[in-house]
Amino acid sequence: MRRLIGLGVLALSVAVASSALASGEDIFKSKCLPCHGAAGAGTAMAPAFKGNAFIKTGSDDDISKVIAGGRAGAAKKYKEFALDMPPAPLTPQEISDVVHYLKGLAAQ
Repeated sequence: MRRLIGLGVLALSVAVASSALASGEDIFKSKCLPCHGAAGAGTAMAPAFKGNAFIKTGSDDDISKVIAGGRAGAAKKYKEFALDMPPAPLTPQEISDVVHYLKGLAAQ
């Protein structure tokens, strides 16, 4: 019994550590890619990040707020897209990792 509990704790620790090691690119691919497209090239649903002025010049904090809170209604920056941006259920560290990844895309 003690051995089973130990294995369970070990398995849970590995699962948590694996999810914590996800890079900004991995998070982007799993959460953002459906709307923003492969490598942030944009789609008919959401703008591109490559060359995006807001991502290039915006502060990490401003970009983080958009990721965490989304954008809807009057707060939408890109009104030509019909869909609102939903808030992303990510940890502060995951958001920071995504911001770093997006800054790299915007610089391209």
